[in-house]
Amino acid sequence: MWIKSGLIPLLATYLAALVLMVMPMPAFLEAWRPDWLSLVILYWVIALPHRVGMGSVLVLGLVADILMGTVFGIYATALLIMAYPAIRHFHRIRNYSFTQQALIIGVLILIKRVIVYELEHVLNGAVFHLPYLYPVISSAIAWPWVFLILRKYRRHYLVRE
Repeated sequence: MWIKSGLIPLLATYLAALVLMVMPMPAFLEAWRPDWLSLVILYWVIALPHRVGMGSVLVLGLVADILMGTVFGIYATALLIMAYPAIRHFHRIRNYSFTQQALIIGVLILIKRVIVYELEHVLNGAVFHLPYLYPVISSAIAWPWVFLILRKYRRHYLVRE
């Protein structure tokens, strides 16, 4: 029943994104790690906005807070603010080219990263370093491949609204 409804395949992509968030990488690549959870969330809210909404984003944000060991609510808040424009304007974003979509995704992830930094700065005294913004670039570059892979995955497992 859950496989037919597409819930298990959907949850599997969330789990994969959460694992990729914390998976070890070589030190020289660590700063360039794409923001996998944001990419997966943005794909699903653009592809299935009536099924994957703000509630799903909130839960994933709270799970990310626990996984990253941050103050409870930082990632949740940032992901909600990042996802709202994508949910609101999913029809437009769907019709853009991959280059335009990658730019929009980059801007949305930049907004998310700035919010996370500001909250960490206010609550924990975090200090800004330029490499903190490198994932914005790597995520925008990774977007076309993430989009194509998740679209093929969605069609294969018949994940629908």
